[in-house]
Amino acid sequence: KHLAETRGARGYGIEVEDDKVIASVINGINVIQADLERGLWGFQDGTFDYVLLSLTLQAVRHTEAIVLEMLRVGREAIVTFPNFGHWQARWQVTLGGRMPVSATLPYQWYDTPNVHLCTIRDFERFCADHGIRILERLVLNEGRRVSFLPNLLGSLAVYRFEKRAS
Repeated sequence: KHLAETRGARGYGIEVEDDKVIASVINGINVIQADLERGLWGFQDGTFDYVLLSLTLQAVRHTEAIVLEMLRVGREAIVTFPNFGHWQARWQVTLGGRMPVSATLPYQWYDTPNVHLCTIRDFERFCADHGIRILERLVLNEGRRVSFLPNLLGSLAVYRFEKRAS
C-alpha cells in the first residue's frame, strides 16, 4: 500500500492466510491467496520489474526455489532478512547458551516461524553460488545504516539483486 501511495507502484501481494488476505483487500491491496512455497507458477517469466520478499526469506522452507522464482518472474528482486550473524545473536548463543531473541528475531526457539536463519555472508555466498548479481546492499541496526563490519554489527539486511546475464 505504501509503495502504491508514494511511488505509484502497481502489483500484487501473495498471502496464504485467510485473515491476512481479507485485511489486504480491506486496505486496498491487490492480493492473491496462494502458498509461496508452491512457487509463482501463476506468473509468466519477466512479468514484473521487481519482486519483493520482506522479512520472509528466513521463514520459507524452499529458500533456493523461491529466490530463483522471484528472479524468473521479475527483472530484479529485493529481500530483507534478520542477520543471524549480529553480535547480540552470537553473544546469546555463545555465552548465554540460548537461541537469540531480539527485535529482529523476536520469537522463542519453540514458536519461531523462522526455519532458515542466515547471516549476511551466508546470503552473499548463496548469491555467488547461484549466479546472482547483488546490485545494492543496505545493512541496518536500529534503523541506522551500518557500513563497518556489517555482518557483525548489522541486525537487518536488505538486498536488491538480479540474475547474472549468461
